[in-house]
Amino acid sequence: MSVRFIGNQARWVFSRESNGKRRTEKGRILIFHTIRNPYAVGKKMGASSSTQQAGSSEQREAESLAASVGALPMLQNSFAKLADPQTSAIPLESLQKCFGVSYETPDFESTEAPDPSSFLGVLNHLGKSLVDEFFLAEKEGISWIEFVKGYVKCCGRMTASMSLNVLMRLFATTLARSGSPSKLEFESMDDGGYKISGYLLPADVLVLLWMSWAILWDSKTSNGKERTLFLPDVSHLALSAVVSCCDGLDGVDFWVCDLAGLEVQLPAGKFLAWALATAPSLTDCLTQFINSRLQNGVSSGDESAQGTSIPGGSVLSSARSSYLLTCGRAWAISLSLRSAISVEILKPYFPSDGDQSDEHVLYRSSVHGKGLNRFWSNVEGYHGPLLILVSATSGDTHGDNSTAKKWTIGALTQQGLENKESFYGTSATLYAICPVFHVFPPSGKEKNFVYSHLHHARGYDPHPKPAGIGFGGSMGNERLYIDEDFARVTVRHHAVDKTYQNGPLFPNQGFLQVEALISEVEVWGLGGEAARSVQTSYKKREELFTEQRRKVDLKTFSNWEDSPEKMMMDMMGDPNRVRREDR
Repeated sequence: MSVRFIGNQARWVFSRESNGKRRTEKGRILIFHTIRNPYAVGKKMGASSSTQQAGSSEQREAESLAASVGALPMLQNSFAKLADPQTSAIPLESLQKCFGVSYETPDFESTEAPDPSSFLGVLNHLGKSLVDEFFLAEKEGISWIEFVKGYVKCCGRMTASMSLNVLMRLFATTLARSGSPSKLEFESMDDGGYKISGYLLPADVLVLLWMSWAILWDSKTSNGKERTLFLPDVSHLALSAVVSCCDGLDGVDFWVCDLAGLEVQLPAGKFLAWALATAPSLTDCLTQFINSRLQNGVSSGDESAQGTSIPGGSVLSSARSSYLLTCGRAWAISLSLRSAISVEILKPYFPSDGDQSDEHVLYRSSVHGKGLNRFWSNVEGYHGPLLILVSATSGDTHGDNSTAKKWTIGALTQQGLENKESFYGTSATLYAICPVFHVFPPSGKEKNFVYSHLHHARGYDPHPKPAGIGFGGSMGNERLYIDEDFARVTVRHHAVDKTYQNGPLFPNQGFLQVEALISEVEVWGLGGEAARSVQTSYKKREELFTEQRRKVDLKTFSNWEDSPEKMMMDMMGDPNRVRREDR
């Protein structure tokens, strides 16, 4: 690829004879470059015009911004594949197809899934909306400089609030193209950002979350044969936004709440604040989608850009709905994190990763049995992040079932559990997961993150420490405490806790402590292959020690007179009697 100047105009020239050599032609310089440098600019002999200098400066700035996020080589290769050799620009239709997403009827994680036709109609307009919103097309198509500038607008280095504004603009444009204009308004700012006003409806929040998941799913499965769209249950995440942004919800029953039927408005400012606090990684879905499509080099003639439904293709994800950590709950937790844990927690739910959920699940009370001893035998030796989930039922569980409420809470520790008689840990996070999702990160005031104590037969202890697992609060007054038998979980008001941020762990918690019946406990190891290998080695070593302790040298105790049993019986009979050792 090279650049040829004709008069004052530069024109891209594709040549198979490009070998880096320079030739002159009637006073002009013709520079040939390899295909690896499609953005190179040739120069006329002598001084260049101010317009060319301004263009070069603008191009260098855009390339510098793309290089700062490590995307410049990828953009060069993508432009070389997508650009038309005749016009030296990407045809508008080609880039729209490159980012196009189209699926047939998807599979839902929830058994009470709504009609997906409206959502799929929105998703079909995503590619055109993305190109029209961020890429400036000229007469012959999208030039190299506009291609780079458009990428920087979407995926460049920017603040979290600006990234969220980009996602909201794309959502509003896509919604409008589908015939359902949103109530959001955008006002340009001096710094290049946008001020968002207006409001969203609960149904809009659900569509936004599903759209973000769909492009994340596409980026994770585009390299494989899995083209079925699996939509998780994100009602708990959407309800979190509704509760945080709206007032007057005291009479709403969140266990049987219909999101589409809620006639409330979520102000744009409050929704953005909720998203930044609860789901800061939501904008990463768009970045991963764009990078995945450009890295795959999808051209206008590549049919893999369009999703096709394969019956039963999402069995891998739907089969895991029996776990407490469903796909939707795992994604909600991952959105609250900005670390490697957010990737590890979603691995079992993407077919392309080829990971099995059983490798991540360390303990399930319904499989391994209830109780702290059984729990400890499965998690001991695991030195990595742990996600502990508890499903419980509170209210009148013996009388009227209508008053009994089932909820799920969780705790994410940054390290493995230890058998201690005091609180320990460097960091942890509490989660209200179902029916309403909330995140309670450390407050920074205290460090009573984790308490886990298992009784050992070490003799008489007049003041034994309680056996169980606790989070926050103080000894005997924990914010969350699981008893030794895994029969009950105690939840106290956040006023007793200075370790984690304030908030209820389930709706209508109240000020009094709540004791609920535990129905299931799960522990997921999120330390990756390294942590699993360390635990496997630890278990093998413990089994070896146990086997060695079981072996007894019978030759040593062949005579009753020399046996330790006789010695103990004699001491119990008269411990003060003087004994002479027989030689």
